[in-house]
Amino acid sequence: MDRNFQRAFSLVLKHEGGWADNPADPGGPTMKGVTLATFRRYVKPAATKDDLRKITDAQLATVYRRHYWDVVGGAELPDGVDYAVFDFAVNSGPNRAAKYLQGVVCVRQDGKIGPATLTATRAMMHATVINRLCDDRLAFMKRAKDKKGKLLWPTFGKGWEPRVKSVRSVALEMAARPSAPEPSPKPVESVPVPAPPPAPVSPSIIIEQPAVDWFAWLLSRIRR
Repeated sequence: MDRNFQRAFSLVLKHEGGWADNPADPGGPTMKGVTLATFRRYVKPAATKDDLRKITDAQLATVYRRHYWDVVGGAELPDGVDYAVFDFAVNSGPNRAAKYLQGVVCVRQDGKIGPATLTATRAMMHATVINRLCDDRLAFMKRAKDKKGKLLWPTFGKGWEPRVKSVRSVALEMAARPSAPEPSPKPVESVPVPAPPPAPVSPSIIIEQPAVDWFAWLLSRIRR
């Protein structure tokens, strides 16, 4: 979920550390998990190693979101699964992370997380997805080799193994937390409707009668 990006970003940085330029590392010069090639792609095309070492927090966030989080569909993956796939992407490349997730949820492994992958992922128990993904990730790490065909695990295994263990633990915790409740709709205030104005009353037509002189009438009766 997209609300998890900041937390996932902070957690990944704890594992990535600072500057590294180990000849055995296939990624080459790296600063806080960002390789020189990636830095040149998203921040500064002609960047030097020195430029990479001075990468700012804002530049870091830009690279992590665009090159990793967005590419693996972090905003649309379930809680916990998003972090597990994201960390895998940072460590071993977004294409590989996507393919391994697709292998876990049994869809075509094209390295592109689309509707089919998302539907299959959401349909499985999230804890199962996380555990299988972490298991497969460790298995890949143990057989990964450098350009000369030498296994990388003896050199990097002491850092990789606890990293995957930590990712598994935190991802499972994220998957187990209750989903945020949907906000209740605000009650619609009843607005008093003004009473309609009274209908106009047609004026009554009054026909005036001549006044009766009762004394004259009575006198005429007596004379009769």
